[in-house]
Formats: sequence, structure tokens, C-alpha cells
Amino acid sequence: MKVSIVIPWYNTEFLAGKNLPVILAAAKNPKNKILEIIVVDDGSSDTSAETIKGRFPEIKLIRHRINRGFPASVNTGVRASKGDLICLLNSDVIPQVNFLESVFTHFRDSKVFAVSLNEDGDFSWAKGVFENGFINHSPGPKPVTPHRTFWVSGGSGVFRRKMWMELNGMDEKLFSPFYWEDLDLCYRASKRGYGLIWEPNAKVKHEHEASMQSLPPKFVQRIRERNQLIFIWKNLTSTRLMWRHVSGLSKRIMTHPGYLRIFFMALTKIGPVLKARAKEVKESKVSDEAIFARFS
Repeated sequence: MKVSIVIPWYNTEFLAGKNLPVILAAAKNPKNKILEIIVVDDGSSDTSAETIKGRFPEIKLIRHRINRGFPASVNTGVRASKGDLICLLNSDVIPQVNFLESVFTHFRDSKVFAVSLNEDGDFSWAKGVFENGFINHSPGPKPVTPHRTFWVSGGSGVFRRKMWMELNGMDEKLFSPFYWEDLDLCYRASKRGYGLIWEPNAKVKHEHEASMQSLPPKFVQRIRERNQLIFIWKNLTSTRLMWRHVSGLSKRIMTHPGYLRIFFMALTKIGPVLKARAKEVKESKVSDEAIFARFS
């Protein structure tokens, strides 16, 4: 198996000289099996593209003429890739020189879709829960052995390209510009019976949200909450759990009137949400209840 590294990039020229040389060094380790490094510049207004093209000619640079958002950038990179596996790295992720060596054993199982890298700090495998009518996730206790995970981060994970294409990649129509697109992809994979693993020896350092520091915090939070609703409406196909969501949503709106704005932001996308939901109802093989039971 060969790996294509895909790095979505937006206005983070200050990270190029710091992080890209480390990734190039990891590419020289033959045990990582890295075939290519692809950077997708998402219409940066700084000189990111010029810097990468000039200083790192061995990296394949793809440029969006306008800013299209994180999921669109990732999808562009994956479509251009040639590897059997796709390693997604945010521009603010720094890998260890041997960070991919331990992931290949998991992909010997043909049902494994993705492997989550081990980010430094408290981040670990993800526990998925359905509580108060909403789907949430949190890090589980950090073990020293591989562990099943609720989702694999689009900023530090390895994905089987063939399955990615079968799942039509990240849903850029619903989740742009960012947040919940990787959870959506992984949840769809889980409901089709594919596996998601967290690997402790695949170590990277993630300077979280360094690439979002120029965006207004309130805007980022609203998009996060809007996309959580879209995720639930699209993917929660259990009638019982959906009624619990309706109840929980009603209570949240009544107790937090400001949440009504989030509700209407999500409601503007209800047409494509319902179309995508119909596809999930038709193609899902594993119930919502079964997925959450794995982490109870």
C-alpha cells in the first residue's frame, strides 16, 4: 500500500517553513510508504501558494481560485491522489518521522475504512454518545493499544481511498466551510459496516485551530453548532432516537432562545439534507443504537 498525503491550506504561510520540512523528512522514511504530498491552497489571500511553490517544488500544489472551505479542499486533494491510502494532515499538524509505520497492519482488514493518528495531549480515541437528544463526542481514556473510535479526524487520519470514493468523500454541500464533515463521513462508513481505529503509535503534534485564528470566534461557534444539527438530521435514521432529538431540540430552543438562530441556519439547508437522509435510510446496514452501544 502507498500513501498520498493531502494537506488543505488556507492563509497559513507562517506554518510552511515550520511544518512542511518535517513532513518531507517523514516522506524520506521508506517505512511510511509515502508516494506523494499534495497541498490544496483554498484561495489564500496571503502568499502561501507562492511560498510553497518556490521553497518546496517536490510538493504537488493545487490552487482553488476562490475559498471553497475545508471539505472541498480535501475532496480536491483526494481526487488528485494516486495512493491506496489517504493521509489527511492539517497545515498545523507536525508528524513524527515514523508516524505511519504502525497504521498499515490495520488496513490488512478489508473492512477498516480509517485509522486515527495519535495527537499529543489529551486527545485519544473518540467516544460517541446520544444524550439529551443530541449526538456528541468526547475523548476516551488514552490507552497504549489500538482502540475502536467513533470518528477519525480529517486533520490527522488515514483513510482507504477506495471506500472514500464509494462514500463520495466529504459532504461539501452541507458542511462547508468546516466542522462535522469528517464525523459525517465516518458515521456513514460505520453505518455501512466499516471499521474505525485509533492507533497509539502513529504520533503527531497538532496545534489546534492555528489555521482558524483569523476568523471571528462567534462565527466559528455558530457554524459548529449549525453543522451538528445538519449531521443529526442527515444521519440519525432511528425513529425512536429522532423523536428524542425533536424533544431535546425543543427544550434547547426554549431554554436558550439564542439557539433559534442556529436552528434557522440549519433549516436553510433542509432540502439537500432530506435528500441525503433518504440515501442514508436506504444504504445503512448498522443501526444508530448499535453504534452508540459500542461506546456505552
